[in-house]
Amino acid sequence: MTQHASDTTEKLRPATTSWRARVTLAVLVVVAGVTIWVTNSFLTDRFTANTRNRAELRLALYSGNLLSELRRNAIVPQLLAKDPELIGALNSQDFSSSTARLISFVDEIGAASLLMLDETGRTVAATDRTRLGTLYREQEFFINALRSNVTLFTTAKDETGAYRFIYSRRLESGGATLGVIAVEVDLHKFERAWAGISDAVLVADSEGTIILSSEPRWRGLTEAEALSRQPALGAIERAIKVTADWAQDPADAYLRGEAVMRMGARIPFRGWQMTSFTSYAGVREKVNAVLALEIMGFAILLALGFYVLGRKSALRMALFQRESVELRGLNQRLQREIAERERMQQSLEVAEQSLAQSSKLAALGEMSAAVSHELNQPLAAMKTYLAGAQLLVKRNRPDEALTSFQRIDDLIERMGAITKQLKSYARKGGDEFHVVDMGEAVASALSMMEPQLRQRQVRISKIVPTDPVRVMGDRVRIEQVMINLLRNALDATESVADPEIEILLAAGETATLTVRDNGPGIEDLNNLFEPFFTTKQPGEGVGLGLAISSGIVSDLGGRLTARNGDGQGAVFEVQLPILNEDIEAAE
Repeated sequence: MTQHASDTTEKLRPATTSWRARVTLAVLVVVAGVTIWVTNSFLTDRFTANTRNRAELRLALYSGNLLSELRRNAIVPQLLAKDPELIGALNSQDFSSSTARLISFVDEIGAASLLMLDETGRTVAATDRTRLGTLYREQEFFINALRSNVTLFTTAKDETGAYRFIYSRRLESGGATLGVIAVEVDLHKFERAWAGISDAVLVADSEGTIILSSEPRWRGLTEAEALSRQPALGAIERAIKVTADWAQDPADAYLRGEAVMRMGARIPFRGWQMTSFTSYAGVREKVNAVLALEIMGFAILLALGFYVLGRKSALRMALFQRESVELRGLNQRLQREIAERERMQQSLEVAEQSLAQSSKLAALGEMSAAVSHELNQPLAAMKTYLAGAQLLVKRNRPDEALTSFQRIDDLIERMGAITKQLKSYARKGGDEFHVVDMGEAVASALSMMEPQLRQRQVRISKIVPTDPVRVMGDRVRIEQVMINLLRNALDATESVADPEIEILLAAGETATLTVRDNGPGIEDLNNLFEPFFTTKQPGEGVGLGLAISSGIVSDLGGRLTARNGDGQGAVFEVQLPILNEDIEAAE
């Protein structure tokens, strides 16, 4: 009971361990998911705030630089308008050295270009010599400068779509207008600088028109118009970006299909506004880097967990395979043993049948003496009756002769029965059963054993009921069993001074034939009916008589048993189903 409980515990322990391991892995997966979600939310908010702060700082820096450039160039027209050489050149109409003088100023000022126009709007001096002689009489910066005595700022759009930023001021001498000095401010250098950064930057005037931008195609548009001009795949890219930014706050705007952060700042110059668009890609990259480390850590833990489970499963599988191999080997050995036993059983059955027939043929020789004796007596009697009948016929006594002939006929029938019994015993018994009188079978067996019984002084005691004791069976095989029992009893009494054999036939619920001897008895009752078991000397028997007899009795539905007597000797009992009157009437 303890061993069984231990085996049950050993079987339940792997299942319990496997269940606990699976629960642990499930908990680890849940913890990993929660940790990744919390980390993503926290880091996204934190990195977004940092990005927004940096964008504000950059925007303040850009607007400050732009304003500084504008203010630095605003003072230049006022200074040049008081230059005596430029005023003298306009008065004398000698501009041979004016261009060189402007060129000498442009490097110091850092302006895009310097122009000096006469009162007709013709360019008389310029840092860009290709523009000499060009008329600007209809340009806004020229017209407004002539109408005012202060420095004016004008924004003009050229034929390429780019904006020009010009400070202009009227040149006077003695109250008379001589011309206009114009200073082009180089604000496009900021566009070139912005092109090298990841943010998109634009500057809009007081009307909302974009005049500077890191995207040249935005110039002249409003901010809404610029953002609406998405590429052909912008909508698809936008959907992909929204899906990728699953833990991010709603985007301020979308630029080229990408969610961006919008930052705006006011430039204290003519109502200008500067706006920057910062991508969330940097935020996602930083967050994803941290999440990748966390996911890798949890993946390693999960891999270790699965490795442990796989290792245990592999060990159990190896154990099961080894047990399966052992069971298959055991099964193969059992199959070989069963096949060998079946072959031995078949061989044994063939040997038993052959030996049974041989035993019957061997017994035939023993019975021949009894049969010869039985035949000699009728033959002698027939000879006597025949001689008497001849004598009676000669004496004309035919009636008495017929009586002798009748006796001769009876003797012939007796001889026929004897020879018929001899022939039937020489053949193998069939499966067809007939009614057999056990008393007659006992008498026949004794008559066949008469020669052996006469060779020794053995007292035979026979008790047979007066009423017939009938069974269904094969008489030849029943007599064979009786002869084997009588022969064994005869052999068992060889060493006894007064040999005695008792034969008892009784009728009750079964027909019981008992053969008792006064020999030394049986030493090994367990193996008595086993084939080839014998207590006789070598050459005197093969040990198949009782085995064959037991098989015959079993085939007839009965049983053959053996025991030692109370005093001495052995007792064999043959029990066969008795044929009662009802069954006999039905037959």
